[in-house]
Amino acid sequence: MTKPLYLDDIRAGDRFTSGEHALDEAQIKAFATQFDPQPFHLDHDAAQTTIFGGLAASGWHTASITMKLMVTSGMRIAGGIVGAGGELQWPRPTRPGDVLHVEIEVLEVRPSASRPDRGMATVRSETKNQRGEVVQVLTSKMVIPRRV
Repeated sequence: MTKPLYLDDIRAGDRFTSGEHALDEAQIKAFATQFDPQPFHLDHDAAQTTIFGGLAASGWHTASITMKLMVTSGMRIAGGIVGAGGELQWPRPTRPGDVLHVEIEVLEVRPSASRPDRGMATVRSETKNQRGEVVQVLTSKMVIPRRV
């Protein structure tokens, strides 16, 4: 496991790749049952008649897996990943059997002018399946501590 990163450790252009998460139908249905109980996340037959044309994971499930992968094996930030806003897109559905990983690129790093103990980084992460297809794009601002 790599050491946690501080703002001083990262630069625009840095790239990180997470480990993998295999997603199956049981996980999709369990998440959807609790957090997004729509037919295209819960029922094969009902999902066939939707724009997804089959069972698809909730986008929020994909986002949750992305977060897990970033925290445990991607860009490990000292003090944890603290978001300060962002933009989220799901260009294609995540399906049962997909094996996801996250590719992360640091776009900008800015020390805070008023808080010397921290700064902000803008990061773009692409969550991809086993075929390299992008299932989620997240561009986010993260609050990252500095070495004091």
